[in-house]
Amino acid sequence: MAGASDPPRASRLAGRSSAYLRSAVEQPIDWHPWGPEPFELAQRTGRPILLDIGASWCHWCHVMDEGTYIDGEVARLLGQHFIAVKVDRDENPEVDRRYQRQVGALTGEGGWPLTAFLTPEGEVFLGGTYFPPTDGQGRPGFRRVLKEVARLWREEPEKIRENSRAVQGSLERMRAARAPEARALDAFEAQVIAEVHSGYDPVNGGFGLSPKFPHPTAVSLFLWDARANRRPLSDERAHETLLRMGDGGMYDQVGGGFHRYSVDEGWHIPHFEKMGVDNAALLATYVDGVRRFGDPRLEEVVRGTVRWVREVLEDPAGGFGSSQDADNAPGDDGGYFTWSRPELKAALEPEEFRFAGRFFGVGTDGRMPHDPDRNVLFRMLTLDEAAEGRTVSGGPAALLERVVTQLRVARARRPLPAVDRAQYADINGRFIAAFARAGSLLDDRTILADATRAADRFLQRGYAPDRGVAHRLDPSGGQGWGLLEDQVAFAGGLLELAGSLAEPKYALAATHLLQLVDREYRGEDGLLRDLSPRLYDGPSLGALSEPSYPLEDSPHLAANSAAAIAFLRLGSLSHDDRWKAKAVALLAPMARRIGHAGLFAAGAALAAGLAAGEPATVIVEGTDEVAHGLARAAQRTWHPNVWVFEGHPPPPFSLPDEVAAPGRTGATRALVCFGTTCAPPVTDPDALRQLLERGPSAAAG
Repeated sequence: MAGASDPPRASRLAGRSSAYLRSAVEQPIDWHPWGPEPFELAQRTGRPILLDIGASWCHWCHVMDEGTYIDGEVARLLGQHFIAVKVDRDENPEVDRRYQRQVGALTGEGGWPLTAFLTPEGEVFLGGTYFPPTDGQGRPGFRRVLKEVARLWREEPEKIRENSRAVQGSLERMRAARAPEARALDAFEAQVIAEVHSGYDPVNGGFGLSPKFPHPTAVSLFLWDARANRRPLSDERAHETLLRMGDGGMYDQVGGGFHRYSVDEGWHIPHFEKMGVDNAALLATYVDGVRRFGDPRLEEVVRGTVRWVREVLEDPAGGFGSSQDADNAPGDDGGYFTWSRPELKAALEPEEFRFAGRFFGVGTDGRMPHDPDRNVLFRMLTLDEAAEGRTVSGGPAALLERVVTQLRVARARRPLPAVDRAQYADINGRFIAAFARAGSLLDDRTILADATRAADRFLQRGYAPDRGVAHRLDPSGGQGWGLLEDQVAFAGGLLELAGSLAEPKYALAATHLLQLVDREYRGEDGLLRDLSPRLYDGPSLGALSEPSYPLEDSPHLAANSAAAIAFLRLGSLSHDDRWKAKAVALLAPMARRIGHAGLFAAGAALAAGLAAGEPATVIVEGTDEVAHGLARAAQRTWHPNVWVFEGHPPPPFSLPDEVAAPGRTGATRALVCFGTTCAPPVTDPDALRQLLERGPSAAAG
């Protein structure tokens, strides 16, 4: 083991699977990866730990790596007074979750990079996020911070203990916070919906002001609310939010796919990293938007997002990488994704350039604050408005297609921002679900094949019935077992794929995963812990000994809400009410814990709403074009919990008794059931759409 005075050992990070850790090899810091060694060294030498948590996609992590952690004085101070530990938050989300919570309890801020100072036992006593090497940007310089922390550690140990106790006390108060009594799920759901509406931005769509994150689960909640409670306002706001996000600069108008969030409330200027988890969630929500509103613009976003994922994140051998970086060089800030007027003029014909300048708002709200000559492209005008007064060959839509094609060609000559090709089960599960739904919507078997390859690769190389699914796939196989989010996200993906293909093996694997979740991840009040004490194979260091319950969306669906929805989807697929009962039992303590979380309880409220409604099952009998038309009509009609089968699926899929046996007439028809109540057969696609939209009352009538 390295001694306190040994030289830096870059080899500690050089062989790691994490691209983020490998990128720090050249820094003059004696970095340790997460594990027992740095904690043992800290205890033996009596030094505090400097914990840096970041990710390969994180712009400010790069800024700190390229400025602060290459600074010679910073390196000297760290080497003299601290044990330095670097963590990839994508590789170790369980570590990030706990230390974000501890730093937040102390400072009220969090995010990446997370910079935390720990006792040798792993408790936070000071922390923050980004620090420049010297004072500036309204932040204290890291040199000064390190000197002061070292002094405190040496001269005021009681202050260190006081801060550590304050963190633990705050965490204990948060753990104890809950409603004084059980809450009815319908009351919980109604309160959350009201709070989400109160945070809606009526000017720009979406929720809150700047920085503005997409909240796809809140949009899904609005869609559910509009249908269940006959509330047109929820429909209007869901539609407006989807349109504004898709037309803004947060959506890449040239290459497709979504950046992480918008730095302004109008969706014009994004933070440029593209996250797999974001794009999977948004893709699934846009599929729902197409089904609900039939809007061609939303379908364009679905197709563009699928294309970006295929071109950038998809592995030819199966599966999806995790992210694309914001930057393509040190000091860059979105250069790959932005345009100057000369660049646009060089890439386009004169008529194309004039049209693009108007359509994409060049020189207006998309100008980069640090370099106003560079523009984020966003849709400022409609096609007809941008083409007004001009003779356009082939029409405005054809002109836009030519413009985007030429810009894609020009942009392809630029250095590409790095792609993190690490394959994580939670991200892949979300993509499998989104691709299964998109493939069904678009009637595209190749998209379903992409989902199938991802599912098969993880099932073959990173799955064990008695352990579940591993967090990531390395060349040697699955690594990192026992994390809740992997199990529920991957099970959810398998369920959507199983329903899209009527493939039993995916339904059986999903059932096994959810049985494992129900058995191995239970904690206090019946809630689900983020890791299984028996299955987790990582070191139990520092804050890892604390139980953690992912209940609030962040802004993506929290793992407990995802589990409840997966239970409901499995129950509706198998017609086994025991799974619905498990979902309801899980939601009751969730409502007690996060009853006032508003926007961040949208996933739990959505699950509560789904539990209160009846699922739909559509069976299309027949093999001719009329039958296919019926199936297409069902796939393009929105219902919050529906399964569509072309023909009667094999076991273990279970159907209501009324439609369990194929019809004897041989006629083409669609059979629609809500729960166990079935409507008379229909043969007309429009009648089928109306039946699904009207719901159980139509079947009863």
